[in-house]
Amino acid sequence: MYENETFASHTKAFLSRWGRLLLKSKTGLLGFVIVVLFLIVALFAPQLASHDPAALNPGNMTTPPLWMPGGTMEFPLGTDNLGRCILCRIIYGTQISMLIGVCSVIVAGIIGTLFGLVAGYYGGICDSIIMRITDAFHAIPRTLLAMVLISAVSGSVVTLVFVIGFTGWIQYARLIRSEVLSLKNQEFVKAAVTIGTPHPVIIWRHIIPNVMSSFIVVSTLAVASSIIAETSLSFLGLGIGAQQVSWGGMLSDGRNYLATHWWIATFPGIAITLAVLGIMFLGNWIRDVLDPHNQGLQ
Repeated sequence: MYENETFASHTKAFLSRWGRLLLKSKTGLLGFVIVVLFLIVALFAPQLASHDPAALNPGNMTTPPLWMPGGTMEFPLGTDNLGRCILCRIIYGTQISMLIGVCSVIVAGIIGTLFGLVAGYYGGICDSIIMRITDAFHAIPRTLLAMVLISAVSGSVVTLVFVIGFTGWIQYARLIRSEVLSLKNQEFVKAAVTIGTPHPVIIWRHIIPNVMSSFIVVSTLAVASSIIAETSLSFLGLGIGAQQVSWGGMLSDGRNYLATHWWIATFPGIAITLAVLGIMFLGNWIRDVLDPHNQGLQ
């Protein structure tokens, strides 16, 4: 009973502290609100969308937004060249973008962290091999490598998650390696080695907890990069299939109508911009808060 009360007390204090810090930062608070709104839209897309995003409606093709002549309340942001509701497609596209963004970061984080831990802690030949691999990956543009990999397999959400994750692990490996190189020379790690603590236990108990703050910051910012990567691949026709909705696919569909029906591509572009900016604002705030040098934010 006492342990449960202590845990609840610590949790309340932790949330209260982070809440106060968030309220102090205008950009951090704005980013948090934007991210939460997009997550709510992604989770409740079927309830929020009034139309099937894939349903064709030839009678309402290229209907303009509500405030323009010919616009209707039924399609507040208009329809595309096939009569599909732009707003509903943006809502469902949020699911795909957030899912791919978060899951690909998890894949990249796992791969990069494992390589970084091994390279930094064990050093020697392991470090040399892993660093040469990261140099090789770094020499190839990420989008180009992703295009080659996706061209070899069929496009799907799972494929995009693993391809984007596989091409994005380099920054994790380099960051974690540098953190581990610094940590393994600290006295508490040397003491653990001296008393014979197994290396896996040292890594799990002493190294990983001390690199988590850097990992969280990089992961938060990497979600935005992953969303842009998915959008770019879908825009080029290498993303998910046409039966699923994505913001990049919507941009690709509307690029030929910019001069006559600008809303088809403009509103998905605005959604992408807002999502990326919100994640970047939130990630920058988290970085500032977790940075021990920024005492004014503590």
